[in-house]
Amino acid sequence: MSAQTAPPANGTDGNDSIRISLLTCAAGSEIYTLFGHTAIRYENPARGIDAVFNYGMFSFNTPNFVLRFALGETDYQLGATAFDRFAAEYRYFGRDVRQQRLNLTAGEKERLVRLLEENYRPENRTYRYNFFYDNCATRPRDRIEQAVDGTLLYADDMETRETGITYRHLLHQYSEGHPWSRFGMDLCMGSQADRPISRRQMMFVPFYLEEFFSRAGIRNEAGEVRPLVAAEEVVVATGLTAEDHRWGGVTPMQAALLLLAVVTAATLYGIRRGKSLWCLDLILFFAAGVAGCILAFLALCSQHPAVSPNYLLLVFHPLHLFCLPCLLLRVRKRKISRYLTANLMVLTLFIVFWAAFPQEFPLAVLPLALCLLIRSVSNRLIRMKDEGRGIP
Repeated sequence: MSAQTAPPANGTDGNDSIRISLLTCAAGSEIYTLFGHTAIRYENPARGIDAVFNYGMFSFNTPNFVLRFALGETDYQLGATAFDRFAAEYRYFGRDVRQQRLNLTAGEKERLVRLLEENYRPENRTYRYNFFYDNCATRPRDRIEQAVDGTLLYADDMETRETGITYRHLLHQYSEGHPWSRFGMDLCMGSQADRPISRRQMMFVPFYLEEFFSRAGIRNEAGEVRPLVAAEEVVVATGLTAEDHRWGGVTPMQAALLLLAVVTAATLYGIRRGKSLWCLDLILFFAAGVAGCILAFLALCSQHPAVSPNYLLLVFHPLHLFCLPCLLLRVRKRKISRYLTANLMVLTLFIVFWAAFPQEFPLAVLPLALCLLIRSVSNRLIRMKDEGRGIP
């Protein structure tokens, strides 16, 4: 999301009137807003400053934005915006904003603002964005950890991976009510997304950062511990909830089941009438091949974590596209296609061993795989029917 930015005033007043707060913004309707947002608010009444430092600035107008995002080469920026403007934008889109005022000393506040201002310099403000490891939530966390005198202590063990939580679990949790976004993410995420992660890794989600900060403390060199968060409040209240941003249309599973019903009915009709229905094969295998090219591209070329290996390439792969001319030629001639025979075997094994793969697949993939399997079976059944009639 692009926005106009204004540089903050340099310097701080070493007094208690300065307030530094972590802002956590509620989720929205667009896929890039489902996980909320984090920013840092800096209030300095003596200088008339009420600014928001925002590490989530990007523009869709960037050349080759979609390709660069797919490759994991998206650049984000740190922006600085007046709080009133920031709040008005989130109020307009119906997204609440919660504030946690940080319990920092004057020296820690000054150090944090200095770090933010250094990051805001034109030569420093752009960074290589990574959805899981380096994003709008992890950057504020890291700057705050750098600024404190002593150690930032969390209430939980942040490093253990014995959490039972995976990246895919979190993607599912915050895409609830947005089935098409969830389905798209599930297709792109490989088996790496199903490995347990630590609580610190969970903090790429702004809501987890907010939760862990609320129970964290700062231990100084003398061993004294003070709460990290001094006060919490809602600074933008819209009256809307996650329910108001939900998708209410056809889900991927409903669409996949409808497609399966159509393909099954058409295939039964074709077998009874002795028709190959090669146009149906063209549509299905072309679509599966294009999807396979996208998944293969992500698995082989993208720097995004957790996209490889992706076992969905057993169902959707580029060979569907590359072998399509030969496949259609055999089908139109009512000959057995060795490619469809091999595809039948692979899909059968995929479905049989579905639960054994170290990857969680979206259930909507099952009816889609069955569509390809049914069309592969159809080729053999029609040929067997021709042979039964004595047709060479």
